[in-house]
Amino acid sequence: MTELEHRVQGVDHVAFPTFDPAGTVRFYRDVLGFPVVHSICAAGWGPEDHPDFIHFFFDIGNDDRIAFFYYFGTAPDVGGAEGVKGDVYARFGADVPDFFVRSRHLAIHVDNEEDLLEYRRRLDASDWPVEMQIQHETIESIYTHDPNGYMFEITRAMRPVTPQEDLDANLTIDALLDVVGEPEPSFGKLLARKAELIVERAADWAAAPSEAGR
Repeated sequence: MTELEHRVQGVDHVAFPTFDPAGTVRFYRDVLGFPVVHSICAAGWGPEDHPDFIHFFFDIGNDDRIAFFYYFGTAPDVGGAEGVKGDVYARFGADVPDFFVRSRHLAIHVDNEEDLLEYRRRLDASDWPVEMQIQHETIESIYTHDPNGYMFEITRAMRPVTPQEDLDANLTIDALLDVVGEPEPSFGKLLARKAELIVERAADWAAAPSEAGR
């Protein structure tokens, strides 16, 4: 596959609905210290039945922002009152596993362990204490839920990711795409297909250094 030129420069903003703007401001601005950097006040937008709203943004560093929509007069059960898990946007039944519900989340990175622990201190002193602190593979993360029920993560790298790991990631994704295109995909089939791809591509990898030196 031809590699496309990479032109994007990161996240401008991610946006979520909220039914609790006061709690949202407390969490992101007053507890975490993310300043409000922009807001849009709109008397409706688009179709006639579109409610009035405010769209407000917090600075999360690196010119990136997290934003929220608060729609005046919109009831909190718009996302599905029958759900007992999830957040204001997506509700799930009691039988849906927690790992599935929590998989949709926002992660913000910090430079080092000191910064990570400082945010842990701020959260633990608030109404939204840290629920988990986990080291997994190359990162360490703290997790909590914000006032809207969104899973929120702050993470720091424990070591750099190597070029070999980037190569492994691409092998894994190529194998995954092959496996999910067939009936009954499984983790075992993924590993088997990945092993096949390693064998298929090994000769090209071995030739690459010598060709680069010509």
